[in-house]
Amino acid sequence: MERRSFLEASAAALIAQSMFADDERRGDMIYRTLGRTGERVSAIGMGGYHIGVARTEQDSTRLVRSAIDRGMTFMDNCWDYMDGKCEVWMGQALRDGYRNKVFLMTKFDGRTRAAAARQIDESLQRLQTDHVDLMQFHENIRLEDPDRFFNDGVVDALLEAKKAGKIRYIGFTGHKDPLVHLRMLEVAEAHHFHFDTAQMPLNILDAQFRSFAHNVVPKLVAQGIAVLGMKPMSAGALPERGLATGIECLHYALNLPTSVVITGISDAKTLDQAFEAARTFKPLTQGQLSALLARTREAALSGKLETFKTTTRQDGTARNPQWMG
Repeated sequence: MERRSFLEASAAALIAQSMFADDERRGDMIYRTLGRTGERVSAIGMGGYHIGVARTEQDSTRLVRSAIDRGMTFMDNCWDYMDGKCEVWMGQALRDGYRNKVFLMTKFDGRTRAAAARQIDESLQRLQTDHVDLMQFHENIRLEDPDRFFNDGVVDALLEAKKAGKIRYIGFTGHKDPLVHLRMLEVAEAHHFHFDTAQMPLNILDAQFRSFAHNVVPKLVAQGIAVLGMKPMSAGALPERGLATGIECLHYALNLPTSVVITGISDAKTLDQAFEAARTFKPLTQGQLSALLARTREAALSGKLETFKTTTRQDGTARNPQWMG
């Protein structure tokens, strides 16, 4: 087992090195390849929830369009964000030709064929588009979620939507425990199904507590599944506690074999920070990485600052079981 983990870690390191070599810089943004899909996307993506935090829809539209005008192409969203408001506002922002400039992703919560199909169609309507580039099974946080994905018809709804041209690629997300992601990969393999993407928390704290980076990322890299990082600042805890700056957090996540690091952008300041992180990113030295980990070790080991792992605060489907169908 130890030998296998070493080989997986070595493979991830090698592919990360080749990924950095493949980084394409245009303006202040980096572009990377999305796993086996061959799609080129911005290495930093715009978190869909935070666009709903803007004061008005007009402010949100200006923010989204400014991000796109400056080179950000990966747009994140979800069927359940603010009861659909975030998709509606994203749809408005992507009018006037902006939809054709982005790689658009959203997520759904349905755990039945009917619920999944309905939510896919509702997302398309809200986003004002005939297709999304990536549709992801949201909150893979319970050990039974992978079984429900394959046994309760969810995957069939996705494949039907793909055949109809409503979606192009399929992925899954989760923020709770790497064991659940590993279970999803095992069940997918048993069903001869290959995911295009997988999304998970990737931040400095995660490196030292129930780590997706150590336990899941090497397997994704080996299988050609694009790694989508989220919560790079641990829901803001790292900069708020003075443990790391926002730029350091984004640099850490970009230093992993990620195709995209999705970060919350709610105003011009956080938008500028995202582009500054991309502009100034260089692969971290071992010394820089060790220093970051040492600085955050005590905070990481308790799990208290990764509340999405250790509490139910961000488990939307647990608080709203009706979303799952």
